[in-house]
Amino acid sequence: MDLPTHSDSIIVARSSDDLYAMVADVTRMGEYSPICKECWWDEGDGPRVGAHFTGRNVLPERTWETRSEVVAAVPGREFAWVVGADVARWGYTFTPVDGGTQVTESWEFRPGGVVLFEQRFGDDAPLHIADRHETARAGIPETLAAIKRAAEGQERS
Repeated sequence: MDLPTHSDSIIVARSSDDLYAMVADVTRMGEYSPICKECWWDEGDGPRVGAHFTGRNVLPERTWETRSEVVAAVPGREFAWVVGADVARWGYTFTPVDGGTQVTESWEFRPGGVVLFEQRFGDDAPLHIADRHETARAGIPETLAAIKRAAEGQERS
């Protein structure tokens, strides 16, 4: 099985450092994401490789929490995390361009996610994986647009 991935980009009229700071502050993710409504750092952690945070996700049919580990934290360049036991990887890269920064959000379903979904859903696992892929495909542009609105509406420092 090819593992599903999706990414999309947007140009934001802010510096890569400003945008990194916004995204790496996971406590703000509820402002941007259509599904992740709240995040908090575990054990007083912060945006560094190896740090953990918990996120609360809400869909009409269910609410759930995930624990994630930061796997990339390069100010102004990249911030990424892996959900649970290698279920999915979410990430953001920041590339300076004329007029601001290209922000790319990416999602990839991981081998641990396949194992988890096969255990949880049995023969229906591929349908649930496809649903997660569609949710990411639809949600990423919404999240990027919300980041752009928040970033461009803020006072520049």
